[in-house]
Amino acid sequence: METRICRLHDKHDIRIETMPVEPAKAGEALVAIGAGGICGSDLHYYHDGGFGPIRVKEPIILGHEAAGTVVAVGAGVTEVKEGDRVAINPSRPCMECEYCLKGMTTHCLSMRFRGSAMRFPHEQGLFRDRIIVEAQQCVPVGDADMSAAACSEPLAVCLHARHMAGDLLGKRVLVTGAGPIGALCTAVAAQAGAAEIVTTDLQDMPLSVAKRMGATRTINMITEGEAMAAYAEGKGYFDVVLECSGAAPAIAGAIAALRPQGRLVQVGIGGETPVPLNAIVGKEITYQGTQRFRHVEFHEAVRLIRTGGLDVTPMVTGQFALEDAVKAFDTAGDRARAVKVHLTFAA
Repeated sequence: METRICRLHDKHDIRIETMPVEPAKAGEALVAIGAGGICGSDLHYYHDGGFGPIRVKEPIILGHEAAGTVVAVGAGVTEVKEGDRVAINPSRPCMECEYCLKGMTTHCLSMRFRGSAMRFPHEQGLFRDRIIVEAQQCVPVGDADMSAAACSEPLAVCLHARHMAGDLLGKRVLVTGAGPIGALCTAVAAQAGAAEIVTTDLQDMPLSVAKRMGATRTINMITEGEAMAAYAEGKGYFDVVLECSGAAPAIAGAIAALRPQGRLVQVGIGGETPVPLNAIVGKEITYQGTQRFRHVEFHEAVRLIRTGGLDVTPMVTGQFALEDAVKAFDTAGDRARAVKVHLTFAA
């Protein structure tokens, strides 16, 4: 049996190719992918050949956000059965290194992550019609929409960020950047009972999505950036910032708007970025990094999507068939038109 795959050979060189698929072995499941989300890292691979020190050194099948239907299972599999609709967890920590043994799996020394060029040979991704995966990486999603289920991975990222932020019940929260992660951080803050959520961006289109995801106010920093000045008065207004842009101006503005002893959770990345240290020290701000997620957060993301506890569908602004992958990637890179773009696959 063969499957179509979405493989990147070089910058702006995506090809739809075929490769063989072996039968499921013991502990494995054969999954027919239904939907897959294009992530920021996929876009960096496509447009720039990587990000920071991580570079694409060989052809790589893209994609780490996906959901599908189990077609067959190998011997000994009890986690899922044929016909189950599942989200695929792309994170595979070794569970043997010092960090895994301490429960800090996001810092695994031998992490394998689907669709990542961090290791060489690269970890091949999920954008294909059929794939063999470890059955334990499949989490049943019930009757959830396949596109919604494919949002489990980025939602897990935001749930981990929320964990790093602490209790948000009754808190004033600022979310900077309204891309897919910013939209979902807005949603998880609302789901956690934040009293007020202000989301900022440079484009109206993603801000309209953030409004539907739970923002109590949105601010376009190009056309109404002066509105942020009021939040910096009296040493700041917000209890927590979820910084999703990775942009130096947004970070500086967020720190100005944080109250003394507030917490800034850095979700977005941007390479070497200046930060206003004097303000961090003077206001006793906690600057907290966050990356990826733990398995428990992936399962929580699936549970929220499966039960309707959190609606992720407003952020999915485009769907393209696999054969239109180039158009999908070009659309996903246009933040004036798209938040989260999904590929759809053969049934």
